[in-house]
Amino acid sequence: MTITDEPDGATVQAWDALGGVPGLAGRVRYRGASGLGQGPLPVRELARASVGVCALAAAELAAVRAGGGAAGAEPVVVDEGAVATAFVSERQLRVRGREPVSFAPLSGFWRAADGWLRTHANYPHHEAALVRALGLSSATPGAVRAAVAGLTAVEVQERVYGEGGLAVAVARGYGDPRPLVETVRETEVPGRTAGPAPAGLPAAGVRVLDLTRVIAGPVATRTLGVLGADVLRVDAPGLPEAADTYADTGFGKRSALLDLAAPADRAVFEGLLAEADVVVSGYRPGALERHGLGAAELLERRPGLVVAQLCAWGWDGPWAGRRGFDSLVQAGYGIAARYAGPDGAPGVLPAQALDHGTGYLVAAGVLRALAEGGGRALRFSLAGTASWLVREVPAAGPGAPGYAARPWLRASDSGYGPLRHAASPFGQWPAGPSRWGADRAVWLPR
Repeated sequence: MTITDEPDGATVQAWDALGGVPGLAGRVRYRGASGLGQGPLPVRELARASVGVCALAAAELAAVRAGGGAAGAEPVVVDEGAVATAFVSERQLRVRGREPVSFAPLSGFWRAADGWLRTHANYPHHEAALVRALGLSSATPGAVRAAVAGLTAVEVQERVYGEGGLAVAVARGYGDPRPLVETVRETEVPGRTAGPAPAGLPAAGVRVLDLTRVIAGPVATRTLGVLGADVLRVDAPGLPEAADTYADTGFGKRSALLDLAAPADRAVFEGLLAEADVVVSGYRPGALERHGLGAAELLERRPGLVVAQLCAWGWDGPWAGRRGFDSLVQAGYGIAARYAGPDGAPGVLPAQALDHGTGYLVAAGVLRALAEGGGRALRFSLAGTASWLVREVPAAGPGAPGYAARPWLRASDSGYGPLRHAASPFGQWPAGPSRWGADRAVWLPR
């Protein structure tokens, strides 16, 4: 099987953005066929580079824990078929043989009076907000279509956001440049010292407190899980995760429910935090600060901690505080218009590449921070990954032909029943996910 023999430009860019040792990205090599196809933007190159730097960061951490150099000397080889399959893991999932529904009926593109609009109504509370904002008599696609047709796209966008829903006018040009990753705080206090790790499990013994939802953050933490970390996801009990979403992203972790407004649950959470090595959060800027859990507060209390934060629209500017998903950032950042069809209707990337790419970059950032001793707060965003995709990622030409997903599909038992699912590019999880919220809020013994 052919292996690339030249340093990959996108991998070098991502590794440099993560603060990696200069020149080390040249060790990453790619082999096999990719199923992400050709299109107007270099999605294949983004996908393999985000996984590639994660693989390199894992090798770096393993070398450090073994008492060696930055990452050894052997090439780090990533299979593009594994990458392509993992980047559409939500599409590959089967739950008891059933194909999940990716988008609810009221999620999608709608023609407004002056252009196009994208809505996201997969969660019941977001659908209810959309119905309220548009004054619909019925929650049907036809009712949405009729209501949106008489309004401007921005008018609908603002009405829906005002009600707590999600809608974005399709932008005709690319959004403002955003950084791929930001290091916003560093301390001189090292984290917990860990000895050598088992082969293939460089994050073994690392405790990760997972405060993320949906796809991007959970992809990061399921990746840390397959690399050996003890990942505990914590959610508020009143905001359930979609069962199919957790069946896809719940690998490599456990899931518990805690209400931070309840004193007893907050005490449990504080106990978890006191023994965590990493916190990964996926909430809007300012959301966790209200609970005293922003990056600055966490590092003040635990200077050796690694904190990785991700959001949709970036960490400053008028949209920083808004909710968002991959599909909405594609629309608002100009990507959907770039993929428009012959009739002018907006299109989409061949994968939810902003979600998955950001997830692997977050995991890479965490692994690199651990390799350098901890004490670091990092920021990522879907908009930052979008900016990288449309402005910097170099096209590498057509990939090798012959991609098939089958070699990268696995079967596992889970709390939801038998699953068919995509393998991780880094190996196989030892077990399928439990059910969302079904686990105890405790760390496993080290």
